[in-house]
Amino acid sequence: MWDPPRRGLDHATHLTMKRGKKYADAVKKLAKKDSYTLSEALKLLKETNIVKFDATAELHLNLNIDPAKADQVIRGTINLPHGSGRKVRIAAIVGDDKIKAAKAAGAEEAGLEDLIAEFEKGKVNYDVIVATPATMKQLGKVAKILGQKGLMPNPKAGTVTDKVEETIKELKAGRLEYRNDKEGNVHTIFGKLSFKEEELENNLKAYLRTIRDSKPSAVKGSFIKSVTITSTMGPGIRLDVNEALKAL
Repeated sequence: MWDPPRRGLDHATHLTMKRGKKYADAVKKLAKKDSYTLSEALKLLKETNIVKFDATAELHLNLNIDPAKADQVIRGTINLPHGSGRKVRIAAIVGDDKIKAAKAAGAEEAGLEDLIAEFEKGKVNYDVIVATPATMKQLGKVAKILGQKGLMPNPKAGTVTDKVEETIKELKAGRLEYRNDKEGNVHTIFGKLSFKEEELENNLKAYLRTIRDSKPSAVKGSFIKSVTITSTMGPGIRLDVNEALKAL
């Protein structure tokens, strides 16, 4: 959440005061330029890390779209070349004949009535829920509960499918869903800081290519307005958009 600066202070100074010395030192490393090449930004991503755990590499894009128009909604899935590094807990809503296969593919839980009963009680301890088209009718009774958590299976996200095993394996390997918010931003992740710089670069380029190629025909002029990367709790590093796109 954006935190308004105190009177007499710019926003960067205010955040620096709030977040402490490590954050302040990280911000100083970004003072030389307003934006960076893709290569420079990835080096700085590691240099400005301020946490002791394996931080997540985040990607934030602002797009030239009107989110209120259906033909300008940006949504899809991507299989990152080196995975996301994120551990995903998956529940598979399937018939009895698919339970064993779903669990073998990596689902933490699989089933139908028992899982739906858990969801009705508010017990939804999963990151992704996959369902077959045949089970969607039963899942309708908990659609509101799952929808509020952003977990309702959806064909556009690839989570309503007859290819349950294949989908679960892809999700475990790092397949991610992306979609724009109400302001035309896309917020996502592209790896962990423990990844090699080359791996982070490959993942980031794959994401940027995917977003670039999803430009709606109704959008005229520049599509990607800004690109910022950051690590968990670290400062944002703005990329030179034109240079980053040329590097793809």
